[in-house]
Amino acid sequence: MAPHDRTHRPHHPRGRWTALALAIAVNLVFLAVLIVSVSWQNRKPEPVTAELYAPPAKAAVVEPPPPPPPPPPKTEPPPEPKVEPKPPPPVEQPDPRQAEIAQKAKAEALRKEKERMEQQRKEAEAKTKEEKRQADLRDRQQREVAAMRAQAERETQSRTQAEREAQLRAQAERESRDRAQQGVADSRNRSQADWIDKIRAKVKNNVIEPPDLPGNPEAIFDVVLLPTGDVIDVQLRKSSGVRAYDDAVSRAILKSSPLPRPDRPEVFQRTLRLQVRPRD
Repeated sequence: MAPHDRTHRPHHPRGRWTALALAIAVNLVFLAVLIVSVSWQNRKPEPVTAELYAPPAKAAVVEPPPPPPPPPPKTEPPPEPKVEPKPPPPVEQPDPRQAEIAQKAKAEALRKEKERMEQQRKEAEAKTKEEKRQADLRDRQQREVAAMRAQAERETQSRTQAEREAQLRAQAERESRDRAQQGVADSRNRSQADWIDKIRAKVKNNVIEPPDLPGNPEAIFDVVLLPTGDVIDVQLRKSSGVRAYDDAVSRAILKSSPLPRPDRPEVFQRTLRLQVRPRD
């Protein structure tokens, strides 16, 4: 009897619990949607997935989901506060004393500026004068140096000319003296030659030549004599090659003493070299 009775018991309590669970789930979904819609104001909405688990039911009554909540109202920015224009600052009335002080300060500044410009002008003029003075001094020094150099050159040229003239005069004097000395020497030589020729002529007149004397032999003697012409000594210096002729000439020199004296005493020679040839 018992099993048969459970089979025909009505199922109303199970369906009621199922509906209650679905209602709770729907409320939870609504609450979640509300929370998500509110959070859309701050971030980009993301899809929300909700999974509900309920005990299996043979005949579940699914109620349609409630409509989505309306979107939140747009919030408009608050109106900007009106900026009241500031009143213009009060215009201060100029103080006459301040204006007078400013005028005096301006006049003083102008005076100082004029003084500064005048000082600069004076300094520029002084500098220009100094530069001109220095330039004049340099020009004068250059002119003086040029004049001294020209004077030195003239003196050098004059001295050179004088030295050249002195050299020419000295050369002329030397040449004249040399000519004079040469003339004196020539005259002395001529006088001496004349003197020797006179001696040779006298000696040859006293030579007794040996017979058959060949050719024109020359015998040279050194004769020592006095200024009076007296013969002191006779020495044969070079033989003629003929002994008889040499002896004949030596005897003739001694026989000719005293020998002729020179016309000019200064040409006298104590030792006289005498050359004698028979055919001259």
